[in-house]
Parts: sequence; structure tokens; C-alpha cells
Amino acid sequence: MTRFRTESDSMGELQVPEDASYGAQTQRAILNFPVSGLCMPRAFLNALGLVKQACARANRDLGALDADICEAITTVCDDVINGVLDDQFPVDIFQTGSGTSTNMNANEVIAHLASASSGSNVHPNDHVNMSQSSNDVIPSCIHVSAAITCAYDLIPALEHLRTIIDKKAQSLEDVVTTGRTHLMDAMPITLAQEMSGWSAQINSGIARIKNALPDMQQLAIGGTAVGTGINAPKEFGSKVCQHLSDETDVDFAPADNRFEVMSSQDAAVALSGQLKTLAVSLMKIANDLRWMNSGPLAGIGEISLPALQPGSSIMPGKVNPVIPESVAMVCARVIGNDSAITIAGQSGNFQLNVMLPLVAYDLLQSIDILSSAARLLADEAIEGFTVNHENIDQALAKNPILVTALNRVIGYELGAKIAKRAYAEGRAVIDVASEMTELSAEDLQRILSPAELTKGGVEE
Repeated sequence: MTRFRTESDSMGELQVPEDASYGAQTQRAILNFPVSGLCMPRAFLNALGLVKQACARANRDLGALDADICEAITTVCDDVINGVLDDQFPVDIFQTGSGTSTNMNANEVIAHLASASSGSNVHPNDHVNMSQSSNDVIPSCIHVSAAITCAYDLIPALEHLRTIIDKKAQSLEDVVTTGRTHLMDAMPITLAQEMSGWSAQINSGIARIKNALPDMQQLAIGGTAVGTGINAPKEFGSKVCQHLSDETDVDFAPADNRFEVMSSQDAAVALSGQLKTLAVSLMKIANDLRWMNSGPLAGIGEISLPALQPGSSIMPGKVNPVIPESVAMVCARVIGNDSAITIAGQSGNFQLNVMLPLVAYDLLQSIDILSSAARLLADEAIEGFTVNHENIDQALAKNPILVTALNRVIGYELGAKIAKRAYAEGRAVIDVASEMTELSAEDLQRILSPAELTKGGVEE
């Protein structure tokens, strides 16, 4: 049976599990918000530990906090940062909109363990939360966690995906296939050209995310309750940001206007918008792969993705494009998260946004799953797919749209007649054109060469 101890806060006494490191305010939040079972993600708790540690050091630097108490606090913060104490953060994300319950959860855990290890009486509010408010701590943690995970997880994953796409494309420069618009046959294109579009999408996504990060690296810390900085030394925010920058190798700075970053979540909304755009790009690539792989007999069948697992519980031998499907679902989730973050961003009332835990959870989930999806797509789908040359060549030879290359010689109307006849008779365009025009075989071969047609331009 669970044993309890008695803890108290400004509202009175409360029973807390005996082995819990948190106190009364955390326990009240556990009882008040039995909503989803979803707790703050690891990346957020890492940032929370970093921010609390940097705050303790800044207070010490400014002569406001005893060095021994600072040392005790920072030691416990190391365990918060490294995930040792994750089970001591049980508060649901659907809690008070400021995230006060999570901030006090951290204050209580750090104070309890710091007191036990140092023999000092470390107070959650007076020491751990010194010069701070939930209203500047939680927005700062959102920014810190998102900036770190983008820098160390998402951007490297996207760069890896771009590298794999480029490497694969280089090996397929001579493979000419049928282009498609409206899912219908169009002019020829090389697989390398097709994949260059994917690479450019990822490259643009990286650039957009990088452009959104400078705003995320501006922090609310030092603004305390409403942005004025009441109860915090003037230099506190700058000191905290310097400690954070030294610890993470990410450049953080006090926000140009703390009223903005506390009352709104515009920077997070903007970053989420770029994550949504990236999700749209990844879904496009994933769906291209699914179509190219479709079949193997009744679909397009241009490529074969790596066979990773049986695809059916009833149809033996069936293999499905599971990685692109997984990636597409990730993209759907990210697009949904962006909608939630957009609504949350609209929930700033006067001096505080009151959907901060939701912004934190959804933003970090989007970054996390996009990072994983990018590496999966690279390593388990794109790098290992093989080209079905026979299927590509057969479809290309009978593509009636090749006649487009004759437009400048024979005109659109005759070209349309040749295309329709070639399609109706299931014959190659070059054979039909030789019967319906006065062009020589040599001219037709030169003009209708699929490889030459991928180079664009007009031969005068």
C-alpha cells in the first residue's frame, strides 16, 4: 500500500506519496487535472532543468543566492536535465494555462532533493524560483526546448535526408521515365530530376526552420509576472541567457520586448507553421514513393521499395510501402498540431498566453516525430529502393505525349491526331509519326529521343 506524508502550501495541508520528491502544489495539480495521462515531454523537462540551473547560477552571480544553495540546486538540476527524475513530473499537460503547476512541480522536486543532499533548507519559491515567475519560466522553456531540438535533432535529420536523396539521384541520372501531371502521362523526366525536386523541398524546409529560430532564441526570462521584471535584478535575464548559451552552444538572449513573448506565442506559431510546411513537403515525397512503388503488376511499378514486413494478414506475399505510410501519418499529425498551436497562440489575454503547456507539447512532438520520420524515409525507403527498368522503358516507349516535341515542326493539331492514334493502337509515337508525317526516321529519332527531351530547350 502507498504510504503518505503530510505536506503544506499556502492553501493548507495535503497528503503526498511518501516516496515522491514533489510537494503539495504538485499533488493538487495531480488531483485537479486527471485529463489525458500525457505529461510534459523529455525535451521540455531537459529545458526546464537547464533554465532552473541557469537561474540559480545567475542569482548566485548577482549575490542574491548563497553559493552552497546554488550548488545544491544545480546538482539536482543535472538530474532533471538528464532524465533521472522524469517520473517526478506527473502533471498532465491539460493543466493551468500558464504551466504554473509544472513550474512548481520543478521547484518542489529541486528544493526537496537539494535540501536532502545539502542539509540546507532549500525553499521551492524563495530559492529555486528566485527572480522568476511561471509566466516567464514556461515561455522560456518552450523556446529553449524547441531551439535545442531543432538544432540538434531536426536540422541534422533533414540534412541527412537531403544527402541520401542527392546520393540516390546521382546514381539515377541516366534513368529516363515518364513524367506525370494530373497523374496522367506527360513529357519525359529523369529520376534524378524528379528527386532533385525532393531535395530542393527539404533544402527549403531547412532554410525556413533556420529563419524561424532566431525568434525562438529570444527568451522571456527576467520578465517575471507580467513582463516588468518585478522582483528580479535588472541583469538577471542576461545572466540566465549567458549561462544557457554556454551550456547548450545555442545562442540565447533576453527578448527585445518581454511583454510580447509572455503575452503571445507568435514565435512558436511561426516555427510551427514552418514545421507544417515541412510536413507538407515530406507527405508529397512519401506519396510519390507510394505511387512509384505501386503494383507490382497493376500499378506504376517504377521502383521497388525495400521489403520490410509482411503486408497482409490474409494475402500471402503482399508487401506494402510501410515507411512512406508511416511518414504520411507523421505529417498529418504535425499539420493537426499546427492547427492546435495556432488556436493556442490566439489565447493570449492581456499579459499572458494561457495555453502554454499545449504549445509546448504539440510543438515538441512535431519536431520529434519529423526528426524520426526524416531519418526513416532516408534510410529505410529512399536509400534502398531499386529501379524497375523494364516497366519504365515499356511505358516510356508508348507514351503518346512524346509527340509534344513535334509541335514546332508539325503543329499541335496533327500532333494530337498522332498521339490519339498511338494510344488507341497501343503503338509507339515514333512509329505512328513516321506514317503520318514526312519526317525522316533520323529526324524522328533525334526529335523524339526521351533522353534529349529531358534536357529542355528548343533545337532550332
